Amino acid sequence: MKKHINIQSCFTAAALSAILLTASCKKDFLNVAPQAQQPATEFWKTSADATKGVNAIYAQLRSWDNVAFNALCIESTGSDEADKGSTPTDATFFNLYDTFTVTSTQGALQGFWTGQYQNINLCNQVLDNIPNITMDATLKSRYLAEAKFVRAYSYFRLVRAYGNVPLRLHVPKDASEYNVPQSDKTAVYAQIEKDLTEAAATLPTSYGATDLGRATKGAALGMLAKVSMYEKKWTEVLALTNQVMGLGYDLFPDFEKGFRTQNENNIESVFEIQAELLVGNADASNSQFSQVQGIAGLMGWGFNTPSAVLAAAFETGDPRRDATILFKGETTPQGDLVPTTVPNDRYNQKSYVPVSMRVSGYNEGAQQNIRVLRFSDVLLMNAEAANELGNSAQALTSLNRVRKRARGTNTTILADVTTTDKAALRTAIYKERQVELAMESDRYFDVIRQGRGVEVFGVKGWKANKNEVWPIPSTEIDQSGGLLVQNPGY
Repeated sequence: MKKHINIQSCFTAAALSAILLTASCKKDFLNVAPQAQQPATEFWKTSADATKGVNAIYAQLRSWDNVAFNALCIESTGSDEADKGSTPTDATFFNLYDTFTVTSTQGALQGFWTGQYQNINLCNQVLDNIPNITMDATLKSRYLAEAKFVRAYSYFRLVRAYGNVPLRLHVPKDASEYNVPQSDKTAVYAQIEKDLTEAAATLPTSYGATDLGRATKGAALGMLAKVSMYEKKWTEVLALTNQVMGLGYDLFPDFEKGFRTQNENNIESVFEIQAELLVGNADASNSQFSQVQGIAGLMGWGFNTPSAVLAAAFETGDPRRDATILFKGETTPQGDLVPTTVPNDRYNQKSYVPVSMRVSGYNEGAQQNIRVLRFSDVLLMNAEAANELGNSAQALTSLNRVRKRARGTNTTILADVTTTDKAALRTAIYKERQVELAMESDRYFDVIRQGRGVEVFGVKGWKANKNEVWPIPSTEIDQSGGLLVQNPGY
């Protein structure tokens, strides 16, 4: 194996803001040509090397495999809130996920898998090498914690999508360590919990302006709460969300404005993937999250569009409906007319970037951050856990806090939920998650972990004991020589 990496040529600055000044590089981190690159034997020596290595992790998070077509296929298209979008003949493979007819050879399965393991590999490089660097001990501990957070986040995405997956905690030293079997999902979840617990114990609660966007204690605790929710560990979910609720987060007053670029990393943001459009550096302006979902022909490609089911899910007068969905023929609050000639009736307003911010020669909306975890999600997890544990009073307090922000000063809409019946309150919380977190790649796996896959997605072809997970990419099984086992039903 060639022991060269291309971190230096792509990541050269000390602060997270400098990540956004870096060039996007096609990365094969385990076997790349050494030309114009710093050999591993010369890397991982200094504090500056450590900074470059950690910055590489964050930059990778906004890659195509992590935020564009492949991620949307796996984490959004199967849900009832999203349609394929664009024109009927454009990227028809999306339909395979929408109808649950996808097979193991479909490319998005491989792309998403590869994207997560690239994240994990970068994290493992940091975790394997930084301990041996002589540098400030506090900074070293923080860097290791940041890597553990991202590794846990990537494994969480993998285990939700594929179930049992290979658990790689170190960079392979030789060929004998490449081919490893799948770990049972319980072992994967245990490692995720370990990484997040250790990260939360070290990470700071906040950063200065130059480091905004790095993982914080709140991000680690909030992600651990979400992982625990998928495992139905309600006591842990309640305790963790209570901790996050005491760290200074709050709901951004205006729901719609909270998703605009000028309000990124606001008081509601627990973790966002950072993106930027840097004039003069198109390669660094590489996020396509907003572009692939933008208004077709105006500010993007028009994929992953809100469904009619989602449009009908909001209560009468709920401002979040108009703040989540761009309707054909409407004019946005920022003054953009959605033409009546566009191919789709609805577009994702949460990923919307105004036309006035477009720069020729750059990806449309490249400056839009990706919201991974918001404080409203923490409140709704808190409400769900409290209800499951029989504490309806706390459940109602957290639930109605979200509804109060949504209605603003209009007291005629979104009245407080008052029921203390456990089943009815559970239904109300599920409904609130649907409308509050719509189009944020949460709904699909949310419904599955609630045990409602057949009820909600059955009309689309979803089948129990099969579609809880997607198929393992066939290429991975082939390359493993059959060591990896395909998921049942595929």
